[in-house]
Amino acid sequence: MPDRWWTVFQADRLNGLVSQALQSNFDVQTAWQRLRQARAVVDRASAALLPDLEASARGEASRKESNDDERLRLGLTSSYEVDLWGRIDSSIEAERYRARASRFDYQTAALSLSAEVVRTWFQRLEAGKQLELLTAQLNTNRKILSLLQARFKNGQIRSADVLRQKQLLESTRERKLAAEEQLRLLEHQLNVLLGRPPHKDIKPPEMDLPALPPLPQTGLPIELIRRRPDVQAAHARLQAADRDLAAAISDRYPRLTLTASLSSTDDASGELFQNWARSVAGDLLAPLFDAGQRAAEVDRSRALKQQRLYEYGQAVLTAFREVEDSLMQEKKQSLRINSLASQVRLAERTSKQLLFEYLYGLGTFIDVLTALSEEQELRRQLLSARLRRLELRIGLYRALAGGFQTVEKQPG
Repeated sequence: MPDRWWTVFQADRLNGLVSQALQSNFDVQTAWQRLRQARAVVDRASAALLPDLEASARGEASRKESNDDERLRLGLTSSYEVDLWGRIDSSIEAERYRARASRFDYQTAALSLSAEVVRTWFQRLEAGKQLELLTAQLNTNRKILSLLQARFKNGQIRSADVLRQKQLLESTRERKLAAEEQLRLLEHQLNVLLGRPPHKDIKPPEMDLPALPPLPQTGLPIELIRRRPDVQAAHARLQAADRDLAAAISDRYPRLTLTASLSSTDDASGELFQNWARSVAGDLLAPLFDAGQRAAEVDRSRALKQQRLYEYGQAVLTAFREVEDSLMQEKKQSLRINSLASQVRLAERTSKQLLFEYLYGLGTFIDVLTALSEEQELRRQLLSARLRRLELRIGLYRALAGGFQTVEKQPG
């Protein structure tokens, strides 16, 4: 199965819509900005490994009875914490793993968006086919009503038969209105997924619901864990929690900070850069009493690590379940489609036979009406069942897919 799994449906227009959504959808852009924030936090944390350097300048002026006194002071100060116990390095590693988790979250958001666009596209396609089917059924019911009205004028049938057919006609018209409403709602949803206003017109797809491609290879469980970005994000957060715990433990040990300064002070500006004073110092700070704050932080970090471990385990189990559920449901749905197709064929034969008998006075119209209603309902159910099987296959692709390569260039 390719990383860009939606291409297996071989629909160029669908491929273009997914590409457009990946570039314009606001939820994906939000996930991208979170990734940028996480990367900036890594850069900020990494700066702790380098010395700080600050420059200062200060001018003083005082007036005495005999003369004015002006003085200028320049200075440079540098400080550096020696990472004796690996606290800084552990903190940096934790942020790197969190940034990695954000990258996997971004890939998960892109993967979910692609699945939602494809699902909405096929739902919109099915809604159009339902509308076509209901239009055809409405025309059929009108023709039967005209036939019944003609026979009623000739005194061949009862008025109740005409009224029942009118009721079926109105019921079909109501279903057609609901299908038109659903079609517009799906167009609104698809536009929003593409990052466009809901009212934008969408050219209707000129295709039927596609046949399913062959089932993809599910591979080994370990391959599934390595592919799925949501599972990888959970693992990265577990690793970050482990590094946070290491940093919290190291924070209970003494810290060694080196400082150096360079300063010059003179009354005459010409001699300002000639007389410099230098100093170097080392400070060893050891926590003696903090009312248990550092110990509590260690306990919190340890509990958070266990939480992340359980979340990772749950993510793995959920990944396995989603694949197994999709495979089982698709198999059952295929059997249901075969059953519905058989029922449609039988219902069509039944309704035609009953209508023929009724026209020759061998049956009642209630039998004809019931058979016709059942046939039309079964045809609508068959179309919905085919869509449901497509949705299950999309769910399987979503459960098996890894993080595909995205264009990591977003506005802002």
